[in-house]
Amino acid sequence: MNKLLGALLTLALSISAFGQDKSSDYTRGYQQKALEIYRHSISLRTAAGHGLVPTMAEYLARQFSMAGFPDKDIHLIPFTVGDNDSTAGLVVRYRGDGSSGKEPMALMAHMDVVDALPRDWERDPFTLIEEDGYFFGRGSLDDKFGTTMLTTTFLRLKAEGFVPTRDLIIVFSGDEETGMVTTRELVTTYRNLTDAEFILNADAGGGVLDSEGAATAYNMQAAEKTFATFELTIRNPGGHSSMPRTDNAIYDLAGALRNIENHRFPVRTNDVTLQYFAQTAEVTEGKTGEAMRRIYHNPQDEEAANILFHDPFLVGITRTTCIPTMLQGGHAENALPQSATATINCRIFPGVDVEEIQQTLHRIADTELLEISVLGEPKASPASELREDVSYAIAKAVHAAYPDVPIVPYMSAYGTDGKETRAAGMPTYGVMGLFIKPEDEFSHGLNERVPVRSFYTALEHWHVIINELAGG
Repeated sequence: MNKLLGALLTLALSISAFGQDKSSDYTRGYQQKALEIYRHSISLRTAAGHGLVPTMAEYLARQFSMAGFPDKDIHLIPFTVGDNDSTAGLVVRYRGDGSSGKEPMALMAHMDVVDALPRDWERDPFTLIEEDGYFFGRGSLDDKFGTTMLTTTFLRLKAEGFVPTRDLIIVFSGDEETGMVTTRELVTTYRNLTDAEFILNADAGGGVLDSEGAATAYNMQAAEKTFATFELTIRNPGGHSSMPRTDNAIYDLAGALRNIENHRFPVRTNDVTLQYFAQTAEVTEGKTGEAMRRIYHNPQDEEAANILFHDPFLVGITRTTCIPTMLQGGHAENALPQSATATINCRIFPGVDVEEIQQTLHRIADTELLEISVLGEPKASPASELREDVSYAIAKAVHAAYPDVPIVPYMSAYGTDGKETRAAGMPTYGVMGLFIKPEDEFSHGLNERVPVRSFYTALEHWHVIINELAGG
């Protein structure tokens, strides 16, 4: 066992000795620096409309500058998105000696958060509060956890005199929770700053703890579905409500929605989802585990697919899904509706075009009266091919703290900045260092939290990964 792994194992064992971890148990300089950055970052309300993302970017840029990163390698890029909302991107390059002959590796997180209303929370969402072995605060998980981990790891490595064998690039975006405009610009317009062989995303992946706090699996995100929203509208002349027509816009739309509800998009698989089913089946009991095994061996097994269809978490891994999320119709209680509109949100399987789904919705709605429009500019993104070097580094980092935990590749139904980077041709892997119980996952919700223990073990997670992928 090398010295690093031995030290990490000692740390993991010492952590398990605490009944309830406290930040005061972690006294090393980089641990205290991480807590300082975390606390200050959470104090900044970097939600859309508040204009504080640039403030956070400036704060982090100062941390890199004070640690000795040259100004030429720190790029704070202002952006304006939405209704003149100010945001920013931050790109920091850690120059290597080039001895590996490999292209740069990028590490990604986002500085913005979903807003939180202090009156709804039990604690001030914009003050880091430690309580009962948890850190509470908006962004404590999504994703100031990620920006803190990556920033602190760069500072720690710099202080240790670490010289990577390839360039390392931090890419922090500023509007992941809304339009992802900064990400798209950072990997296109500013590609000269961000171009990398692959990207590790600190806003996806992570470990699962059971109800007793024992680690059961580590999920590595290697694909995500395309987020696309459609508006379905039916119009007619309307009229007085005392004289009903046979072509009522609301009835006609309701019929179209019923047809869409009854449609099941075809089962699809890729290397990532097949590996997910193969490994997850081993730790899943009952008919669900058996259905996973059957899908792995035969993706066309309709009976197995139907079992997974009724699981809200698993259905999205097997196929495209389209769900109505909003309705609007009519203009007066005593008038026939002149229009009725439904918003349909689709999560499209990688490799399927948005236009194909639009055409399918037209066909299955089965009414010539229907108008369908696409909202925004949906971005399709391919699955990332599983890499042996990345998988090995992740396994090494995870097993240093949680021996024998299986590493499970997966495709997420939700969206991250990774869809933009994959679409730009850079394979991206969600490999955050957080281990958390499913019942403690409150991203975007009230009382967002992370375990204190996971905060500090994640620092070691990133240290191992970078040493493995860019060390001598």
